[in-house]
Amino acid sequence: MEAWKKVKLEDMVLFNPTEKMLKETKYRKISMDKIIPYSRDIYDFEYDFYSGGAKFRNGDTIMARITPCLENGKTAYISCLNDDETAFGSTEYIVLREKKGYSDSKFIYYLAISPELRQIAIKSMVGSSGRQRVQLNVLENYYIYFPSLHEQKIIANILSSLDDKIALNKRINDNLFFIF
Repeated sequence: MEAWKKVKLEDMVLFNPTEKMLKETKYRKISMDKIIPYSRDIYDFEYDFYSGGAKFRNGDTIMARITPCLENGKTAYISCLNDDETAFGSTEYIVLREKKGYSDSKFIYYLAISPELRQIAIKSMVGSSGRQRVQLNVLENYYIYFPSLHEQKIIANILSSLDDKIALNKRINDNLFFIF
């Protein structure tokens, strides 16, 4: 195993990457209420006209930046879109994307739901009571130990296989519910 390197998070993660969307054109929309707390996957969406908001694509992680959504575990990994499709959602999302050759998209998701990164985000919140938001620059400039890309993929594959099993069990339970 290689030594983990201490790096600024912005050196390994693209924050709120630029995507092009046409105003008044319908796209897939994933609003905050569609994110199930502490669940990797997104099971519901709608189509709506784009008028603003965070833009993302498969492989991105969307993380709530507003209280109480962040504290309640509203973070998801985007894998429900078609190839080359861009979707949008709340202005209250922070979008995290891998940096090709440096980071793995699934590892970034697991990092985003880790207690360490969540606590940094929560402690950085500012604003009026009930409407506090994460300070993006605090996350971008946070120093963290990062494994090699190879190790990131191994870690993410192990954690992802556990989430896959959880998703399968949920589908089985949902089907059992309909039988009874």
